[in-house]
Amino acid sequence: MRFTKITEADSNHDKLEQMSVEQLSLIINEEDQTVANAVKKILPQINSFIDATLPKMQQGGRLIYIGAGTSGRLGILDASECPPTFGVSPERVIGLIAGGDGAIRTAVEGAEDDLNQGWKDLKKQHISSLDTVVGIAASGTTPYVLGTLQRCKSKGITTATISCNPGSPIAEQADYPMVPVVGPEVITGSSRMKAGTAQKMILNTISSVLMIKLGHVKGNRMVDMQLSNQKLHQRAIRMVCESSSVSEEKAIELLRIHGSVRKVLNHLKNE
Repeated sequence: MRFTKITEADSNHDKLEQMSVEQLSLIINEEDQTVANAVKKILPQINSFIDATLPKMQQGGRLIYIGAGTSGRLGILDASECPPTFGVSPERVIGLIAGGDGAIRTAVEGAEDDLNQGWKDLKKQHISSLDTVVGIAASGTTPYVLGTLQRCKSKGITTATISCNPGSPIAEQADYPMVPVVGPEVITGSSRMKAGTAQKMILNTISSVLMIKLGHVKGNRMVDMQLSNQKLHQRAIRMVCESSSVSEEKAIELLRIHGSVRKVLNHLKNE
């Protein structure tokens, strides 16, 4: 199927090297402001995907992101933030990148061009029909992602995609395609810019809504967050104090004993 790679289209701006810092930052900012609206337009598709994924995760299924380059790194970023933010196991949301963990920092030549490697990487995660796989590729053509989605489809595994070109091969393979059309990049073809921002916004929405619906947020508080640093420990103390009548000293003691805001609040409720 032929389709137009909007992500590769010529920029709306030229002679960038002749512009001032102020002009460049303004252009980038103005272009970035269009991204949220592009994501808003596909909220029904995002919601449909979340509605399909939630029951699977309630039964123990996992959310698995797979991508290459910037797209793969964004998936890993979102997955890695779920344990400290929501107190879930690192196995609950997983991010895979073409070329393996070494590709997080340094590009691995040719890794994204292997049509079969993504499925091999998924099999190492003991993929099952309860899991949901999200292929992330701004262009919508990355072989590493495309091959994975094709194999998932043949195995009856639910799939989604986040790409920025309508009618792309990976969107055609997915059960739930999510395609924010952000237009040409300021720097022609640099999909780490608007396309990457759109992908991050969608990933934020997916994981945040799922974790809220799975019960990891109370009111608007991250009651299951891991107290892994001083900032989060201080936040937990404030949350306990604001949600109960205990003193700061008592909150510190209770958090030391119970280990999370939720467990402290449950303890106080049952006293």
